[in-house]
Amino acid sequence: MSPFITGQYPERRLRRNRARDFSRRLVAENNLTVNDLIYPVFIVEGKNIVQPIASMPKVNRMSIDVLLKETEQIAKLGIPVLSLFPAIEASNKSLLAEEAYNENGLVPTAVRALKKEFPELGILTDVALDPYTTHGQDGIIDEQGYVQNDVSIETLIRQALVQAQAGVDIVAPSDMMDGRIGAIRDELEAQGFVNTQIMAYSAKYASCFYGPFRDAVGSAKNIQGGNKKTYQLDPANSNEALQEIYQDLSEGADMVMVKPGMPYLDIVHRVKETFAVPTFVYQVSGEYAMLSAAIQNGWLDEKPAIMESLLCFKRAGADGVLTYFAKQVAEWLQNQ
Repeated sequence: MSPFITGQYPERRLRRNRARDFSRRLVAENNLTVNDLIYPVFIVEGKNIVQPIASMPKVNRMSIDVLLKETEQIAKLGIPVLSLFPAIEASNKSLLAEEAYNENGLVPTAVRALKKEFPELGILTDVALDPYTTHGQDGIIDEQGYVQNDVSIETLIRQALVQAQAGVDIVAPSDMMDGRIGAIRDELEAQGFVNTQIMAYSAKYASCFYGPFRDAVGSAKNIQGGNKKTYQLDPANSNEALQEIYQDLSEGADMVMVKPGMPYLDIVHRVKETFAVPTFVYQVSGEYAMLSAAIQNGWLDEKPAIMESLLCFKRAGADGVLTYFAKQVAEWLQNQ
């Protein structure tokens, strides 16, 4: 505590500042605004398709035409960034994930459609191979099933370049391969995409909280009880996360991501305090599912619980939050 604060009760009554609403608002240390929100959406091939995701209430997979209608509301609400996650048809998945860099694939097609209709809206795309592989891993595996680092990077580079060519604003490598940020940055520079931003999923943990997401993108069946512990971070470690952040920043990342969110608030705080760079956090599918289930059962009050969860990310040091609650929260903020 500050050595200059010497007063004691009753001279210092700390509750004075909490006594009235205006005063609580006046001294609030952190605030949540619509500018802090990134809205993730799941896309599928086809027309006029809306597929509810059982493990994620109120979240759907959408075909691009439906997504464009949804995006009209997103733009009006002022949400700055939309994040795309594809659910790829089984027939387009392969061991080498060739569909990931198909210039006419689902993601590049969606990016072109969105940028044509909503040029000012930021579009963020995932750079990882798990939606495209028959085994559900984020990279190319060898005969023993081990995810190969350098071979995977070559495919990730091609994937990121195709997305940049389609007009995406931010590529977000979430694969956790060593050296992929530098390799992608070099290729983007070489091809003239000097203003394409990289949001590196630098501290992505091998967490059990991703289950509903894997249902959403259709990789749960592919991974068949396997895990990603050879490349995602051990939940026991925090110093290792700082090493990953440092490496990605030194290779050209513009922003970094911590994933999951609420169980890793200490990581968010350490990253922001150590590096003072744009730091984002992903309130992942498992967190969304837990809150949604408690709300549906009447165990939590919906708006206060959701808003508190997001404000906690801001307090920990996050500059923004990728959350499936983004649209709902933006509506609340607009109407408050």
